[in-house]
Amino acid sequence: MNGFSGRPSLEALLVALQAFQVAFLWCHDWVPLGRLNDVLAVRRQDSLARLVIVTLVQSVPYTIGLAWSLFVLGRGYPVELRIWLWVSYGLLFAGQIRAWWIPYLIRPEPERALRYQQMFGKTHRFLPERNGLVPNTLHILLHAATLATLITLFASAR
Repeated sequence: MNGFSGRPSLEALLVALQAFQVAFLWCHDWVPLGRLNDVLAVRRQDSLARLVIVTLVQSVPYTIGLAWSLFVLGRGYPVELRIWLWVSYGLLFAGQIRAWWIPYLIRPEPERALRYQQMFGKTHRFLPERNGLVPNTLHILLHAATLATLITLFASAR
């Protein structure tokens, strides 16, 4: 099943969600976005070489998925692309839960909390602090987009 048959709005939503996430992954450590990020604080925590490697590792798989999705736009998603998207966004979401939500809601990780405070402490956030950590607004938007991507993939398979 290639999904999206007769549902171009789901296909458009999936492409838009992927585009947002790809833009986020490539830019959030490099392009100042006012109070949504703090690129100087991130650079104080990580060397330039590490930032480049992290950006490439976290961005390239999702860029491939977006490019592939754009290539087949309007023609249905082949099973290989659907698997690519499920695996890549499933792993991304699992990583987001592990890195942000488990330490925030369940199990304190003081070292992670300190690192995140140094990198994201001046960024906009709206949740209360828990376990020394607060997910910032920009990361919450990414996490919501990742979950919405998985839901859209699921809806398109029905």
